[in-house]
Amino acid sequence: MNQTMINNWNAVIGKTDEVYILGDLVVRGNGKQANEVLKQLNGVKYLIKGNHEHYLDDPDFDNSHFEWVRDYYSFKYNKQTIVLFHYPILEWDKFYNNSIHLYGHVHNKKKEYLRNILGTRAINVGVDVNEFYPISIEQVLSIVKARESKLL
Repeated sequence: MNQTMINNWNAVIGKTDEVYILGDLVVRGNGKQANEVLKQLNGVKYLIKGNHEHYLDDPDFDNSHFEWVRDYYSFKYNKQTIVLFHYPILEWDKFYNNSIHLYGHVHNKKKEYLRNILGTRAINVGVDVNEFYPISIEQVLSIVKARESKLL
């Protein structure tokens, strides 16, 4: 399973691509195991902590695999605010100004329920709901556009 996900990651992410990981990268593993996985993954990696990031506290873990580790982060992409958090949340920064919230945590559960509650601009970007591939920011924007066009 791990090798398939590593292969899928590297099939779509280049060496210099920026990648925001929204938690639970290594669900059951120690620092050494996390190091082994991370050194095989392409890209410049940023981590939003999930509830399974226990390896971060392991003295054997090499923090240099990540540019930074945070609980929550927002940034602009082509004037569009993107908000990153491991958990789905009801409102986020610039919620009323059409920002987009990306989350994981819930895996493949409650898809329709969460979409109905959170709206068209909250997207589960976990690999288990995306055929075990990471998705690009362009894919995220396409998903939002498609969801919103269905409302017209």
